Amino acid sequence: MEITDNLNQDIIDAPEWFKKAISEKSTDGNIESPQGNISYTQWDANEKNDSLIIFIHGTGAHKNWWDPIAPQFKDVANVVAVDLPGMGNSAFRDEYSIKDFGNCIISVIEKENSKRQFNKISIIGHSLGGQVAAYVASERKELIQELIMIDTFIRPPDYNPDDHKGGPLRKIKYYDDKLTILNRFRLMPSQECSNDWFLRYIAEYSIKQTSEGWRWRFDDAMFNSLERLFGYKFSFECPALFIHGEKSLLMSGNILTNIKETYADVMDFIEVPDAAHHVPLDKPLEIVDIIKERLFNGG
Repeated sequence: MEITDNLNQDIIDAPEWFKKAISEKSTDGNIESPQGNISYTQWDANEKNDSLIIFIHGTGAHKNWWDPIAPQFKDVANVVAVDLPGMGNSAFRDEYSIKDFGNCIISVIEKENSKRQFNKISIIGHSLGGQVAAYVASERKELIQELIMIDTFIRPPDYNPDDHKGGPLRKIKYYDDKLTILNRFRLMPSQECSNDWFLRYIAEYSIKQTSEGWRWRFDDAMFNSLERLFGYKFSFECPALFIHGEKSLLMSGNILTNIKETYADVMDFIEVPDAAHHVPLDKPLEIVDIIKERLFNGG
């Protein structure tokens, strides 16, 4: 794809289902907090019902990754996609932790639940978002009825954090114009994705213009100091599904084997053929079908 600074022009050849989905009516929500506000988007179900689906993005991403996918569920549920702290339109914070991310998700759920009482709340997270989702389902067992993790790296029992030093996705720098930064957009971990219209769409919402120039929306300081869940074992009791890409680098080696050995008694597993780590981008309609079958057809 030849990228311009005009999103609509760049995605003119995207599938009709994609263009219809991103044009669906939605409402922006906000949770005010002394640590920093949390931004989210909400789609009402086509007909009144008591189901709620929460979508959580991965590292350095944002809620707009779910824009083409979330509206596909309006026939069966109300849907919310959240910007985690320090990413998307949510505020930067002085400190970051998976537990805090989880508490932010709980705050969004409780706010939406106060408007109408939901009898079924399902929480779905991709990559880092899957860790957050599983944490919420573990800590608030009474709140969550279904959990789905998508290609989430769960550390094996012998994982030593001292042997794995993390760092920022990429150090923030400023670009003179929008077109230059759009052309710098890359998936991390790196992978090919044939759905260039999807990539172009999420790139549009991955950047912002400031007085210093164009920059990525995430807080790059987060990844040096993010407090992870070392030594924490998920204890969710609700039905759970782990979806992973056949070609995912994050599931290579013994990682997937360890996850299955640890959680086989409480979690089902589905592999998506020809998908890498970013399964929702590689196979968006397949993901929709898998989730609907699981949540609403007893799959």
